[in-house]
Amino acid sequence: MAKVAFLGLGVMGYPMAAHLKHKGGHDVTVYNRTTAKAEKWAAEHGGAFARTPAEAAEGKDFVFSCVGNDDDLREVTIGAQGAFAAMKKGAVFIDNTTASAEVARELAAAATERGFSFLDAPVSGGQAGAENGVLTVMVGGEQAVFDRSKPVIDAFARMVGLMGPAGAGQLTKMINQICIAGLVQGLSEGIHFGKKAGLDIEKVVEVISKGAAGSWQMENRHKTMNAGKYDFGFAVDWMRKDLGICLDEADRNGARLPVTALVDQFYKQVQQMGGNRWDTSSLLALLER
Repeated sequence: MAKVAFLGLGVMGYPMAAHLKHKGGHDVTVYNRTTAKAEKWAAEHGGAFARTPAEAAEGKDFVFSCVGNDDDLREVTIGAQGAFAAMKKGAVFIDNTTASAEVARELAAAATERGFSFLDAPVSGGQAGAENGVLTVMVGGEQAVFDRSKPVIDAFARMVGLMGPAGAGQLTKMINQICIAGLVQGLSEGIHFGKKAGLDIEKVVEVISKGAAGSWQMENRHKTMNAGKYDFGFAVDWMRKDLGICLDEADRNGARLPVTALVDQFYKQVQQMGGNRWDTSSLLALLER
């Protein structure tokens, strides 16, 4: 059993912290910007809550975070009441936020200066993956720190992999989102085309999903897409944030992402339709407008 803190109790962090407590068997203290939510988590799961990131992190072996973006991450780490000021020597800070590789490298250097370690460890699998404890975790950092941390991360994960040094986890998550964007657009166009052609979409998917066209998106989203229901996962607002990170990084490293840039603009149009909180499969709604 380790002493663990978890900073950020959104739709992902809330169940992830619970898995650390119950499946992992760890002593968990939580922090959330809205203290009432942290109090609620502590009442439900029997852990403790703190009123600041620093208070939550004090004396802990591992501190996790899952917040909104780079600025939120800096606030809970190196901000005025941030966790970094209270981290003990030899501890590990594990960030599960989808953020930039730049901030990951910045915080890894800051942690090293202070005598503890940092892993960037963004996750994939959405709200359902977090609730069921089967997330995929892409990690950047040092091998020895990863080896020490993996048994703790395993509490909410199905797959945990070390991708390289600091920032490599975030870069891998960018690739994940790039691939998803293209897949969802292709699936949306396929379903749209099938409907226009007068085909039974269920029959079509039953056949083509067993071949080269098959994907997680097809298997798990085609029914809700066909029914015009878009409240089953990762929101468009979040996807646009992530694709923005991808496109910014591509500007830095010289990668060409024409399809990603195009799909990002399609998601912008979904937002303009009022679909900010629809899930990413709502690209079909844009085609059917």
